[in-house]
Amino acid sequence: MNNISQIIGTSIVQAFQELRANKLRTFLSLLGITIGIFCIIAVLTVLDSLKNNIQKEMSTLGNDVLYIGRWPWMDDGGEYKWWEYWRRPGMTPAEVKAIESQVSDAGITTLCLNTRRMTLKHNDNEASGVAGYAVLNGFDKIQNIEIAQGRYLNTTELDGGSNSVVLGNEVYRSLFVGSISPLGKSVSFFGRKFIVVGIMKKVGDNMAGFDFDNSAIFPYYMAASLVDTRSLNYDPLLAVKAAPGKNIDEVKYEVEGVLRRVRKVRPGQANNFAINQLSQVSQRLNMVFGTIDIVGWFIGGLSLLVGAFGIANIMFVTVKERTKIIGLKKAIGARKASILWEFLLEAVVLCLIGGAVGILIVVLVSFILTYAFEFDVVLSLTNFFIGIFVSILVGVLSGFIPARSASKLDPVVAIRTN
Repeated sequence: MNNISQIIGTSIVQAFQELRANKLRTFLSLLGITIGIFCIIAVLTVLDSLKNNIQKEMSTLGNDVLYIGRWPWMDDGGEYKWWEYWRRPGMTPAEVKAIESQVSDAGITTLCLNTRRMTLKHNDNEASGVAGYAVLNGFDKIQNIEIAQGRYLNTTELDGGSNSVVLGNEVYRSLFVGSISPLGKSVSFFGRKFIVVGIMKKVGDNMAGFDFDNSAIFPYYMAASLVDTRSLNYDPLLAVKAAPGKNIDEVKYEVEGVLRRVRKVRPGQANNFAINQLSQVSQRLNMVFGTIDIVGWFIGGLSLLVGAFGIANIMFVTVKERTKIIGLKKAIGARKASILWEFLLEAVVLCLIGGAVGILIVVLVSFILTYAFEFDVVLSLTNFFIGIFVSILVGVLSGFIPARSASKLDPVVAIRTN
């Protein structure tokens, strides 16, 4: 045990001596290991972070919600027939009522009409490119809308089609500069004045495609009095949330049947609507993540291969420089295994140093992404252990042949070597 500890200690000391004695040569050789480990751990960390953020958002929006409209979010593996989807009839409040009355497992059913990019005005201030969401009752519960100031639209306003509006955080900042309270003030769009009743919290985009920060939410029936909601230029989105404890697949089956009856789709005919779920996006993203993962390992593998050749080169040079010392050690009784382990461990230590630098860079970049760009990065011990294991493996593979050649040196020949 003491002998092994002594070999390990000697190898570590000699590895650092190699670093000090040949700084540039060792740095260039370790650079490949550092870049390789960085690529692998960075890709794994980013993928874990993206998956974690997606899971968070899905838990917020709910994976028990169906989004129904003209357009399917994903193709079926063939051609995306946009010319057919575009001609489909849009969703209406009549279909909302049919689902509410006929689908017992449906918890909340609502409708949202995206009036696309609008321009809102308040006095001399203007906000352009605003997403207008004209909604029915229950929309806030499905999308978990949080209010920073004031309140959300009440049932009377929604059912009566009043001129009340809830503004997104970015829209509010554009229209109401300074500490002016927006509540009770009026904003203009669609040639009408709307009274501001609430301001939403800043949340960013979500997986369902809603940009609430740059939006205005107002009653659907008000929008229906101002624009032709049945026009092909609009695509009302019907959302159905399963009741607590109910299976979303069963709800989907029932909703599909109700919509086919209401829309008078004959048996054998394809649906003239698309039923989408967030799980579809998640599954497609997992496929993309798998491809990125492979690319990351490939790039990292190439860098590690270059680094491994660099480490092997260092070890061959080191063996040549210490040939006399090796001969003296063998002459006084050092065994082949001791010599082999000494050089092998030195190669492993060098690779671990390069790997540690790569992991440290990942940690620094993750802090920058988290605090400067507000992207939550997940630092996993598992990924760090993978980096350490790969570093050790590269060290063993790159150092074995030089270490073996050192252990086989003839002591007499080695001592006589100049």
